[in-house]
Order: sequence, then structure tokens, then C-alpha cells
Amino acid sequence: MSVTSRYREAWEAFWREAPAEPGAVFWDAEPVLTAGPHLALFEPYLADPALPLVDLGCGNGTQTRYLADRFPRVLGVDLSAAALDHARRADPAGQVAYRQLDAAEKDEVQALHAELGDTNVYVRGVLHQCDPDDRQTLIDGIATLVGDRGRVCLVELSGAAKPVLMGLAGGPEGPPPKLAPVFRHGLAPAEVADEAVPEYLRSAGLAVLASGRAPLKTTEYRPDGTRIELPSTWLVAGRTA
Repeated sequence: MSVTSRYREAWEAFWREAPAEPGAVFWDAEPVLTAGPHLALFEPYLADPALPLVDLGCGNGTQTRYLADRFPRVLGVDLSAAALDHARRADPAGQVAYRQLDAAEKDEVQALHAELGDTNVYVRGVLHQCDPDDRQTLIDGIATLVGDRGRVCLVELSGAAKPVLMGLAGGPEGPPPKLAPVFRHGLAPAEVADEAVPEYLRSAGLAVLASGRAPLKTTEYRPDGTRIELPSTWLVAGRTA
């Protein structure tokens, strides 16, 4: 099973139109505000930090390049070829390797695991953007990449984020400029119940080792100048003996 064609095509269209400038994409806040704080939460639970790290749903690679400074081998993967074009152009020195991957496609994930072995996986804000029928398959693919020794470090919008986003979209002037393309391309976030996320992990054979709440910072601001932050949850999961 692979992701739905609608989902794939929507992401291709989004990334083809996305500006290349840093901070131009709604969720692409600077790493010191995103991957940095997440690592502080996740690193104590990594059984083997020397394993390859896969940044799943890497987009234009902003967080991936930050991660590559902190782990011995990092691979950025994304469903969208256009996103990976952005990532490679922003990384002319080739600091990171990037690869197109449909993480809901069993054969592709198994082939990557056969190449890399067990990996740690960082995935931020991907699950809520999947069609509901793809979510368990995506988590199953992550479990394949993790194997026996890896950990998945997952950050996902909580249910409380949806009213925030809908409120922004429904304002008198419409959604903020960086949020508008998300809705225009049909990528408006679907609802993922907070309690569903650990169940997806458990159904894939992964045990939740730690979890908590932390705001997901965006690159967009309210009229009063405050940065828009979205409620989110974080989880670390892996196989246990």
C-alpha cells in the first residue's frame, strides 16, 4: 500500500510553488526553535545515538541539516520530489543525503532498512497531514525502519491545534500569507485524536517510552507581533526486550 495519489499530488504542487527563502514555509521555523528543543527531549531515550538518523518528511531540509551536525549519518526522506529539490539546492555542499520515499509503501521501507539497518527516526507534523487510511501504514513503515534498536521521535499536532488553525484561516482577512498555500493546496490539517497516536505506535509493535506536550513554533506571526505556536505532543517509542 502506498499513500493516496491525492496526497502525493497535493504535496508536489505545494513544494513546486514554495519560495526557497528561509522561513518562507509556515512550519519551517529555524532549527533552534524546532529540532533543537525536540532533541533535548528525545536524546535521553536514544538507545544508540550512533545509528543512522532518518528525518522522515524532511521537506526542504532545514531541520535535516541541523540534525546532520549532531549525528554521524543523517538521511532526509520525503514523499515529494519537489521538496527534495528545495533541500538539495539549499545544501550545495552536500552535507546531507536526500531520497524520495513513500513510507507507506512496504517494499520501499524494507529496502531502505536493508540498506541502513536499524535507524532512529525523527518525524515532525506528518501524521496529521496523512489521509486517515494511510496513518497506520505510515507508522508501520516507521516501525520497520526503527527495527529492534532504533527509536522514533515523533512530534504531532494535538487536537487543540485544529481550532487555532481554523481560527487563523477564518479571520476577516483570510489566513496569514504563509498559511494560505497550505489550505489552497488541500493540505488543511485533518484531525488526529491525541489518544490515537500512541495506539498507532502500539499497533505497529512499538512501546511508548516517553511523551509530553510542547508548542510547535511556526514562521508566521499574529498582527500583534507574537509568533504563532500550535499545541503539539511528542512521543518517543521503540521496541523493548
